[in-house]
Amino acid sequence: MALPGVQAEPQAEAATAGPALALEFALDPEAAARLPRHPAIAASRGGRSRGAAANLIWLDTADGALAVAGLAIEESQRGQRQVLRVMPAPDQPWVPGTPPALLETAPPPAGHVVPIAAFSGRRAAMRLATPEGPVQAVLLAGKLRAVADERPVARLLLQGEPGAVLGLAGRLAADLPLLPPHAALAEEGRALARGEAPRPRRRGPPDLAGAATVELALLAAIGHLLEVMLVQAPACRLGAGPEGVHQMRVGLRRLRSVLKVFRPAAGGPALQHFDAGLKALADRLGPARDWDVFLGGLGAQLAEAMPGERRIASLLKAAEARRQAAYVALRAALDGPAFRTLVLEGLGLLLRRPWRAAQPDAPEEAERLARLDEKLPDFAAALLDKRWHKLCAEGEDIETHSAEALHEVRLEAKRLRYPTELFAPLWPGKATRRFQRRLAALQEALGLANDTAVARSLVASLGGAVPAWAVGAAEGFATARSGAARSQALEAWAELMDAGPSWEGG
Repeated sequence: MALPGVQAEPQAEAATAGPALALEFALDPEAAARLPRHPAIAASRGGRSRGAAANLIWLDTADGALAVAGLAIEESQRGQRQVLRVMPAPDQPWVPGTPPALLETAPPPAGHVVPIAAFSGRRAAMRLATPEGPVQAVLLAGKLRAVADERPVARLLLQGEPGAVLGLAGRLAADLPLLPPHAALAEEGRALARGEAPRPRRRGPPDLAGAATVELALLAAIGHLLEVMLVQAPACRLGAGPEGVHQMRVGLRRLRSVLKVFRPAAGGPALQHFDAGLKALADRLGPARDWDVFLGGLGAQLAEAMPGERRIASLLKAAEARRQAAYVALRAALDGPAFRTLVLEGLGLLLRRPWRAAQPDAPEEAERLARLDEKLPDFAAALLDKRWHKLCAEGEDIETHSAEALHEVRLEAKRLRYPTELFAPLWPGKATRRFQRRLAALQEALGLANDTAVARSLVASLGGAVPAWAVGAAEGFATARSGAARSQALEAWAELMDAGPSWEGG
């Protein structure tokens, strides 16, 4: 696998260093111009880079049949054509940064093909001797063109032993905006031609139906959710609406849940460090999402109930200022080196599998390692049983629960909901869908009560910045909402108990 139009050169030295790895990264044109002078590159170069013009054309049938199948025909400046898979199959494991795969036995398209988009620019190849081993670096920089639009693009391909590739990528990402691209160049060209956003390679929860073992499921889930985070990160900015932050936060929560779910089989310092980085990012996402929910919920209700009331307008203005500040802080975090390092840590988990580095002669470690090869349905059913019983115990006599006790029920419902969603493809059918709907209804009803508590806290945090009357009015609205939320939660609990678990053994 390689960048479009790029044949990565073989490295004799790498043959003894370990399996070859190719990873593709996107960076902005200004950073691409600085790349050859970066200390990590300059100190490792084994000679002058070799540059050449690079011109590519991507083709499809008039009705876009190849794009629908996740494919594209790429034509080099010499007229040679090849078929690329630009959208990975949904049931296949995915490692972010994997270049498009060349299909050697692809069927010919049914119908005449026409140009969709093109790239023109320069290709520069560099042989690097990094501290971890040799790396072949290929930089592609130029313009992506369609009939009605064009924009600058740059891609960097790194090929070598995984430790060498990840080590070099980490040093570059410390200073440069270097991340795996969330779309192949051919897909970006198609989207540019159509005036739309590139299709995400992964979205929503991972589908683990095809994962035979616990370890394969863990790898599939991490790769899927890392890609989701990469897709959503650019949308977490002011002016883009609340959906990007919401989906980014959901994806991050799913990923943290995956790490907890599979902890009995895969643990260790690397996973703990990665989870700590995810938590730090969650702490940045939280304020932006909380203010979005407040302004779109309780804040909107206040404005509708009391139009023209200056004290309410003052409260909402102060809340909007806090929301904007939270977004600015979040954007700075996502544009900074910590997020890039976090993504590379995730790639390291996928490529190195550090949970396999334990000492197998220790009885507890031998048992844990054996669980990696356990059949996924057996592992999933045992875990879901355990969490279901915890939820039932926490919700016993729920009618008498205080607000604090209901909050604990909400947390247990959330701890069950994410793995239930994760493992749902193992038990497809109406019973599973019904259980998921009722569990989601319970969590949402309990979440409404929690949102009310958060809203009170947010309003209180505004302090003297808003009139006390407006604070009191907001708290009154919040209190009224909490009563309705409690009734909904009790009803949702009863319906969930009637449904019962849907997995085998539950």
